[in-house]
Amino acid sequence: MNYTFCTRTDPGRARDNNEDAVVHDDDTHLCVLADGMGGYNAGEIASGMATAFIRSEMARWLSEAGRHAKIKEIRRALEICVDNANRSIFNASDSNPQYSGMGTTLVVGVFHGRTLVLGHIGDSRCYRLRVGVLEQITKDHSLLQEQIDAGLITPEQASSSSIKNLVTRALGVEDAVMLDLHEHQVEVGDCYLMCSDGLSDMVDDGEIASILGGEAALEQKADSLVTAANGHGGRDNISVLLVQVGAASEKRGLISRLLGK
Repeated sequence: MNYTFCTRTDPGRARDNNEDAVVHDDDTHLCVLADGMGGYNAGEIASGMATAFIRSEMARWLSEAGRHAKIKEIRRALEICVDNANRSIFNASDSNPQYSGMGTTLVVGVFHGRTLVLGHIGDSRCYRLRVGVLEQITKDHSLLQEQIDAGLITPEQASSSSIKNLVTRALGVEDAVMLDLHEHQVEVGDCYLMCSDGLSDMVDDGEIASILGGEAALEQKADSLVTAANGHGGRDNISVLLVQVGAASEKRGLISRLLGK
């Protein structure tokens, strides 16, 4: 598989600061997105700590493990890395009154061969566009999602709810956190979108699918998603991470080329 990555982050139209953070590592196919929360600039601190820590530690492990790493080993490494990041953020919050109560959502993915190992905490999301069909492949840890699951409200009613941003799980808020971790088989032509709720709250699935399914370059698609979120009000910080899946290029040896094989 050949993976192409692109990231964008924008403060939006209603906020001066940006509490989102998004990073990726081309060599190890690691992606991390976080949406921070907390008073003062604590949200920025939490999301920045999460993305920097996980990128540093997980990319190092993936580089050492190499392409022959087993999926179960990647899962375990992610669990350990996220647990360590959680404790680091929690300890910083506990020891500094200015950062008290800070935390962050998290989406983290490793594209390994034909498999995506995907973890998340909170209401930042990952979507997959496959053959023109957009699917949300993470499930929000939010009060709103719990009400939907319980049949108290419909997804249509949820779109206009006043409790959209109340998460039930976040990184760094307590000394332990549960990471939802699952695997997805990757196909050539897939496009994956990780995003903060600054995008998903502003732009509906139909418009997201239309942008991702267009003929524009990946960078233009990322810009268009941010522009769409701002065009609909930009009430929160907006972060997107796009991953386009292509077929791996075949490298033939000299003898094979001479023989026409």
